[in-house]
Amino acid sequence: MGILELIVISISLAMDAFAVSLCKGLRMTTINYRQGLIISVTFGFFQALMPFLGWALGIQFAQYITAYDHWVAFVLLLGIGCKMLWDAFHEDGSCPMPENEKIKVRELLTLALATSIDALAVGITFAFLQVHIFEAISIIGSITLIISFIGILLGNRFGTRFQGKAEIIGGVVLILIGAKILFSHLGILVL
Repeated sequence: MGILELIVISISLAMDAFAVSLCKGLRMTTINYRQGLIISVTFGFFQALMPFLGWALGIQFAQYITAYDHWVAFVLLLGIGCKMLWDAFHEDGSCPMPENEKIKVRELLTLALATSIDALAVGITFAFLQVHIFEAISIIGSITLIISFIGILLGNRFGTRFQGKAEIIGGVVLILIGAKILFSHLGILVL
């Protein structure tokens, strides 16, 4: 997997954190940069941790399924992408956080975990695809941190106008990357 694909996957994975960050930024009457940085760092850390855990899990049984690892990667990315699309079209788009309330540690950790579960499944595919995991998690964590902070700023400035579109784009991109992996391994697509 190339650096460009890792960047695109990182951006796609960060869309859940971006949507939550938009909500938090929307609820800040004035932008709180310190709180925004804490939220962004936490999201970035969890988004990097989960693929590492998935990779560590996947590496344990990768040797047993190398004959069909491309199918596993495709199904996982397809499932994550479809879930993102479902969420984009079926969630009400409201922000459940009270206005200008400081985020609590438990709430922040819960949100960070919830927005990074899909990264765990991607980490499993990294084990099958023999991705350089430390490079991958560095890119994923950094991009999530940046995108989350931008989400807070945009949410404070413009509200949640981008939330649904970000989820749709992220879902479609993950499905396309999964299809590319499958078609490349089947010899249908040669790049």
